[in-house]
Amino acid sequence: MKAAVWYGEKDIRVEDRDLKEIGDHELKVKIAWTGICGSDLHEYQHGPIFIPVDGPDPLTGGQAPVTLGHEFAGIVEEIGSKVTNFQMGDRITVYPMITKGIKSSKEDVFDGFGTLGLHVDGGFADYAIVPEKNAYLLPATMSLEEGALVEPTAVAVQAIKEANLVIGDSVAVFGSGPIGLLTIMAARTAGATNIIALDVSETRLEKALQAGATHIINSAEVNPVEEIKKICPEGVDIAFEVAGVEPTFKQAIESTKIRGLVMIVSIFSKSIDWNPFDLTNSGVRIMASLAYEPVTFQQTINLIDSGQLEAKKIITDHIEIDDIVEKGFESLINDKSQAKILVKLSGDM
Repeated sequence: MKAAVWYGEKDIRVEDRDLKEIGDHELKVKIAWTGICGSDLHEYQHGPIFIPVDGPDPLTGGQAPVTLGHEFAGIVEEIGSKVTNFQMGDRITVYPMITKGIKSSKEDVFDGFGTLGLHVDGGFADYAIVPEKNAYLLPATMSLEEGALVEPTAVAVQAIKEANLVIGDSVAVFGSGPIGLLTIMAARTAGATNIIALDVSETRLEKALQAGATHIINSAEVNPVEEIKKICPEGVDIAFEVAGVEPTFKQAIESTKIRGLVMIVSIFSKSIDWNPFDLTNSGVRIMASLAYEPVTFQQTINLIDSGQLEAKKIITDHIEIDDIVEKGFESLINDKSQAKILVKLSGDM
């Protein structure tokens, strides 16, 4: 089968690859669509970050070279001998997190994890082998294309839940890439009033308005903290850091009201320099959200299916797997009008 395989930094190869045999509790999935995630982009530009290269991953047994892709949906083509909840022909999306499963759901993902498409072969391929427990049935009214958007949308939904956002809260979202746009949508669904989107790309800021932002700020043209304080003089209740760079991290703290919250949703590819005294002076709290609980994943499916989260709005392109490097990864690096690029495998809807 054809697959996009990570070998190292700036080294992703589309090649023929064998599919491992299906296990008793596994599904063979014919993949329809797979989204390119920011973490995939980080691995392409700066990896290895998550991908195991020095030995097998302790949870998944996977090791580079690895087939990328953890935002995917498809159709069950074969089931293992002990699978009970799925049958051939079922349309599914995939919860890609593999955890120890020892602690409570709120702690589980922080206790060590692996990911389909990073720690073991994933969804940039014609087929994938998926554990039954990682498969989620899609409603009949939901497309496979939308199914490929459940994973990134669940990241945003979990961040909103972790932040305890309530009706009437004001928020600033630093970064209007795919997760930033989805965070804006989720904040609006949760009842936020002033939703301020920040980015250095006018195109992305226009997308932020379409996603539900009430205000946009181009951080390259004005002082973002001053502009936020014009809208919310005391600062915002919650700032979501979705850019993953030092300036936006510091701006998020400065833009948040006394005893407000900064929620880190991004992946930082390198360390940053900041003074914790900034928190001492303001009482601002910092939290970080990693991935999502299984219950959040199912809630996200329901929110997309009901139309409360219009995740399809973030799609900016559909490409073939043979073009994944130039029209996918390189395009996301060089063209800031791009948000979510879906890679077509079978293209089933």
